Amino acid sequence: MDAYETILVDVDARGVAALRLNNPSRKNALSAQMMDELTAFASVAAGQGIRVVVLSGVDGVFCAGGDLTWMQAQIDADRAGRNVEARRLAMMLKALNVMPVPVIGRVEGVALGGGVGMACVCDVVLAAPDAKFGLTETRLGLIPATISPYVMARIGEGAARQVFMNARIFLAAEALRLGLVTHVVDLSDLDAAIEAEVLPYLSLPAGAIGRAKALTRMLGPKIDDVTVEATIEKLADTWDTEEAREGIAAFLEKRKPRWASGGS
Repeated sequence: MDAYETILVDVDARGVAALRLNNPSRKNALSAQMMDELTAFASVAAGQGIRVVVLSGVDGVFCAGGDLTWMQAQIDADRAGRNVEARRLAMMLKALNVMPVPVIGRVEGVALGGGVGMACVCDVVLAAPDAKFGLTETRLGLIPATISPYVMARIGEGAARQVFMNARIFLAAEALRLGLVTHVVDLSDLDAAIEAEVLPYLSLPAGAIGRAKALTRMLGPKIDDVTVEATIEKLADTWDTEEAREGIAAFLEKRKPRWASGGS
């Protein structure tokens, strides 16, 4: 397995890969380098004998979304640069989504914005009861663009309308109700619950598992190249708005944005 800097990959003798997001100072937020490394991992995982992937984050935190420094750079970039970076994020999510091996998400701490997208490309998601979720993009004047096909495929339009626009934080129990999470498990039991999800795959042929997973994607909501390209354009469009400039600036400056009640 290649060496990485922003992700940690440990593969046991059974072919079970522990894939951990490793940006602890930013709560495992998605930087450009992390996106590239995740894409690289996804492209080679099945060919290197990996049977199952368990996706988590270091230090008891799943993923706080997109790295704000990376987002700020898009505000300052030209349209071509924004398209490149939106595509980087979209292609990472697509690569993880189409991996021909099962992906089991382990969510502790927070899964915000892009972190929700990361959960939604997993086949199964187990979460600690106090894990916090939120599609928080609108707080920054943004929209959950490139993650949206995976969120919609996971929870459907009715559930998405409850959390897609209001940026509120919700706990694992509500994530379970919405269909985002598969099981809510006490932290002390989480390792055992993950192992119980892993074990059935180890006695099955890898090729059949991969073909069955591809079949679910073929028959489920369509996430084709046209859809992905449309989300790239939507994200690039949103980065070009005054709301995004103000929202990201306010966050980085630790102040309320102008549109917030009492903002100053």
